[in-house]
Amino acid sequence: MTKEKNLTINGSGSYSGGEYDKISIRGDGTIVNDVECSVFHVYGTSEAVENVKAGSIKVFGEAEVKGNLQAEKMLIMGTMEVGGRAALKNIKILGTLEVGEHLTGDEANIKGTISVKGDVEYETFESTGGFEIKGLLNADKIMVSLRFGESSAEEIGGGVIHVKKKSSFVPFVKDTGTLTAKVIEGDDIYLENTKADIVRGKIVKIGTGCQIGSVEYTTELKHDPGSTIKTKTRL
Repeated sequence: MTKEKNLTINGSGSYSGGEYDKISIRGDGTIVNDVECSVFHVYGTSEAVENVKAGSIKVFGEAEVKGNLQAEKMLIMGTMEVGGRAALKNIKILGTLEVGEHLTGDEANIKGTISVKGDVEYETFESTGGFEIKGLLNADKIMVSLRFGESSAEEIGGGVIHVKKKSSFVPFVKDTGTLTAKVIEGDDIYLENTKADIVRGKIVKIGTGCQIGSVEYTTELKHDPGSTIKTKTRL
């Protein structure tokens, strides 16, 4: 099907879905049916009642998709809420993303915050912001820099999992960022400022500020004497 001409919304109102080349919303627009487009830009307020599929999405204002969302590239500097599943191949989050079900893709760069009620699965997951994941965070490479607040996931699994506190540039401000998970399992694990019931891996290094219930390892275990590990088991 040939894509229709561009859709530009400057005022407010409801619009039908369908296929477009570029959608640009600068006002307050509601799209009532499934929509597919190459480019989707939101500068104002957008609501999609059903599903959205796009090549590139940029959100500078507020956007909500009540159904499922699929995109090759996404940049969020405002807020985005997805009621269903989100399949976002490459994402950069400087604002806020909320997902009602699962979030999947290839590369995730989180500088703002994400909240996901299901699982999160990426090849590479990098966060210098904050996240709340009710399910499993799974990626080949997980790199987390803790700056502020509490990040959490029910379980974390991957090949390389590195969690480090990020020093503040502001004088007299303490490093307060923490990560909480029930289970952390990977091949190469390094943790700081982390609370976990179980940590399981080949090479496990526990840095500063950690409270760990049980560590199970096969090759190597190193830990900072200031961190707490209740039990250690070599498998």
